[in-house]
Amino acid sequence: MARPAARQLELVPAEPPGRKPARLEVARPPRAGAPAPAGAGAGGAAAPAAPERAAAAPAPHAPRRRATAEQMAQRQREISISEFFTKNRHLLGFDNPSKALLTTIKEAVDNSLDACEEAGILPEITVEVRDLAWEKSQGNDLTKGEGRFVVVVEDNGPGIVKAQVPKIFGKLLYGSKFHRLKQSRGQQGIGISAAAMYGQLTTGQPIRVVSRTGKARPAHLFEIQIDTRKNDPVVTRDDEQREWHQEHGTRVELEIVANWQQGQKFVNRYVEHTALANPHATVHYLRPKQERLTFPRATDELPKEALEIKPHPHGVELGALMLMAAESRSHDVKGFLGSAFSRVSPAVADEILKAAAFKGRVRPRDLAEDRHLAESLHRAIQATKIMAPPTNCLSPIGDALMKKGLVSFLQVIESEGPEAEEEGQLDLDSAGKKRKSAKERRAEAAAPEVPDAPPEEGVEKIKGHNYFIATVTRPPRVYRGNPFQVEVGLAYGGSWPADKPIELFRFANRVPLLFQRGACGVTEAVVKTDWRNYLLSQPRGSLPVGPMALLVHVASVWVPFTSESKEAVAHYPEIIREIQLAAQECGRKLATHIRKRQHADYQAQRRSIFELYIEEVAQALGKITGKSPAPIKREFLRVAEQVTEAELEEKEAAEKASGNPRRRDEDE
Repeated sequence: MARPAARQLELVPAEPPGRKPARLEVARPPRAGAPAPAGAGAGGAAAPAAPERAAAAPAPHAPRRRATAEQMAQRQREISISEFFTKNRHLLGFDNPSKALLTTIKEAVDNSLDACEEAGILPEITVEVRDLAWEKSQGNDLTKGEGRFVVVVEDNGPGIVKAQVPKIFGKLLYGSKFHRLKQSRGQQGIGISAAAMYGQLTTGQPIRVVSRTGKARPAHLFEIQIDTRKNDPVVTRDDEQREWHQEHGTRVELEIVANWQQGQKFVNRYVEHTALANPHATVHYLRPKQERLTFPRATDELPKEALEIKPHPHGVELGALMLMAAESRSHDVKGFLGSAFSRVSPAVADEILKAAAFKGRVRPRDLAEDRHLAESLHRAIQATKIMAPPTNCLSPIGDALMKKGLVSFLQVIESEGPEAEEEGQLDLDSAGKKRKSAKERRAEAAAPEVPDAPPEEGVEKIKGHNYFIATVTRPPRVYRGNPFQVEVGLAYGGSWPADKPIELFRFANRVPLLFQRGACGVTEAVVKTDWRNYLLSQPRGSLPVGPMALLVHVASVWVPFTSESKEAVAHYPEIIREIQLAAQECGRKLATHIRKRQHADYQAQRRSIFELYIEEVAQALGKITGKSPAPIKREFLRVAEQVTEAELEEKEAAEKASGNPRRRDEDE
């Protein structure tokens, strides 16, 4: 039986305005047992017997096309990097006004320290925060909540050439550090120009830059804005200043919307931690309504200069290898390998070419055009044993300077230790300014004076309290062809609370990491270390508990951050493993110190029990024997010391035999 042909949809003209639309009647199937309507044929199909009703029922509308391909093509346009980060400024650390204040200061200080160290100048950095509303009100009350603040960072560095100033401060992704493999604080060429963009967005004010390259040369004052449509600088002011108090250096001034009330604790912590990780720098800190604070340098020795290196062949990927081959000026692949990569000698290059099984002469341009040739070379590189990259591109803090920095750092903070706060970080400024109650002051005055630290290695007496300080610098290692080095230092004891988690200080290329602690690979490595092996308690999946501060520094030619805001280190297994090994080495030193202290405490406790009765026994024996009680007492004290020593040795031997409380950690 042939099916009826489907009726084509017809477009019905719209009803004129003011006229009621015709009612659409929907055909319903007949009820069971009811007679079929007149004119209905087999199957209940409507017969073409009522032309007036069919004309009154409009056909359903087809969906209207909203845009054509040509119209959509006209809307396509290129997005500049400035436009992108204008809408996504949280990716750069400008999430909110309190965090934006810290990010602005951090980016400017990082640039200043890098410039001074590269020029071989001992850094002298001034960080100033001014509250404009407080200044206009002639010093009544500070701004509560969001307000306008001026951030000033000044250094004594080499200065900036006049032609480069607008591009450095007014163009995103412009800098000298992205394309070179060398340890530095800056990596991407975004930071300070992003701070200028944030200030321009929130206040409409340009960034002000004063720079001078030498005593006999004039200083130049610039006011720079960013054309976010083109990612280009717009210089609104360019003046020459013959008189400036700095012989050479740079001064950056930005007006931004910030929240000093909530953000000052992060800024205070950043300045103090920067002084801790950079003991060769002098940092002056000026805050609204507070006196000038200075962190003097702990050493006049500059860090070891980091040298630029070439990429290591084991860290290059296939696409990058083809791009490098396309840009090479070498005549053959052997010359390309020797000139473009580190640790590739002529003998190593011959071994790679032999493993690649190239037939005839192959030029670098052939690799760029033929993916199969490039894949063969890439597999041969990975299969060839090549020496690790050189490590003169790194500049670690070093054990001696890290210890000096920790001692100087501990002298700044209050001896009682701070209370827990947001993100579990240490607010040293509020801890130092915290006023003690009268009861606490009386108890402190009545407490006996702490004796000087015993001549034990690593123990320092700071602010009347004994701290054990240990540092470890691991040998350089490699991840994805990039050299890196891990340093760990700890300070244990003093009067810090023993029932709270330790304080973890994270650094990457000497820069403090203050946010996203839980998402950081450094935190994961410290948590995965079993600190119970080193006589500290540790809840499952958490930081250990005890009176300790742990400093972890990762130095690398390219630190793998989790985002452009550079707040957390990515979870690379090689980096996590090195942090664990350094923490374990520090932990072994700590366990040795704790056991010695327990040993001395146990001896003193047992001896005090004997001493309760030695005086009376010596007097009684003196009366019986007719001798002086003094030598008898000395002999009893000697015997008591021997007995307590023997008991302690027996206790330690029993613990080692049972293997219960002291487990061995996993070494390399």
